[in-house]
Amino acid sequence: MSEIRQDISTNEWVIIATERAKRPHDFMKPPKQLPPEFDPKCPFCPGNEGMTPPEVLGYRQGGGANAPGWWIRVIPNRFAALSRRPGDGEPKRDIEGGFFRKMDGVGRHEVLLETPKHNLYFPNFTDKQAEEVAIALRERYLALHHEPNIKVVIIFKNHGESAGTSLLHPHCQIVATPIVPQSLRRRLATATRYFDDNGGCLYCDYIEAERKAEKRVVEDSAKFFVVHPYASRSPFETWILPKSHAASFGNQDIDSTKELGHVLKRVLGKISTMLGNPDYNIVVHTAPVNEENEDYFHWHLRIIPRLTMMAGFEIGSGIFINTALPEETAPALREAKAL
Repeated sequence: MSEIRQDISTNEWVIIATERAKRPHDFMKPPKQLPPEFDPKCPFCPGNEGMTPPEVLGYRQGGGANAPGWWIRVIPNRFAALSRRPGDGEPKRDIEGGFFRKMDGVGRHEVLLETPKHNLYFPNFTDKQAEEVAIALRERYLALHHEPNIKVVIIFKNHGESAGTSLLHPHCQIVATPIVPQSLRRRLATATRYFDDNGGCLYCDYIEAERKAEKRVVEDSAKFFVVHPYASRSPFETWILPKSHAASFGNQDIDSTKELGHVLKRVLGKISTMLGNPDYNIVVHTAPVNEENEDYFHWHLRIIPRLTMMAGFEIGSGIFINTALPEETAPALREAKAL
């Protein structure tokens, strides 16, 4: 019989379809063919810096800004969802037609180019490269969270067509918004209620509960805990949680940031080896700017391989159906080889 499990971070329900569950090896696919190392039409490839807006950050070996020689580069998104406006006053809220609510699309939308090479993916990075991507993300987070009217900074990565990427060149994105999304509000509300009822952090207690259960642990490193959550929404959904409590991604120190790069490289390497470089999304859940030092929330990173499609039931109910048991996928991933 199927199980209905509750996600501790949102109180939402997930169906684990045990009667039609697939074994971990059923998700294995041959690796995809790599694109070339350089694409002359790609605006993110070195030599094409003039095809992008001027960079806001560059890690480079000599040379000037907006020129070749970089190994990490951060630029404003040319097709930004939110953008800077002159003066950056408080975003104006309006009621249109006496009913419809709207506000100005003020914010920041940046792209972090992880490597000059068009076909070099995160699992194949050196440890130093992985460290520096994590450091650059932290650097931009700390810069953007001080910007006027910014309420939350959202870090995410889309890898592959089914994950929503439009350019193959390895990159991730940072969006700073003047509003707090309702999905984050739900996580905050759930964590706050738990803190009020139990006097401690839900995520700290969750780490201890999963460590005792042992069934779903992928890795337990010095500073990070990696797990396939009890109520995984999709096969091989993976959480990376800092073992030291911090509400904000920006509050971690440099050593922790470097280890995050190492852990993410290993985990993505195992996913790539086992599942054939699947499409995936990464999202960092972090506290809003004015709640970064609170005790009740705990930042964490989620990896969601795109192995199944959202269909009518999920859209209509908000309840996800997972056809893989996290108790089976976690040990399989734990034993897989990283690249």
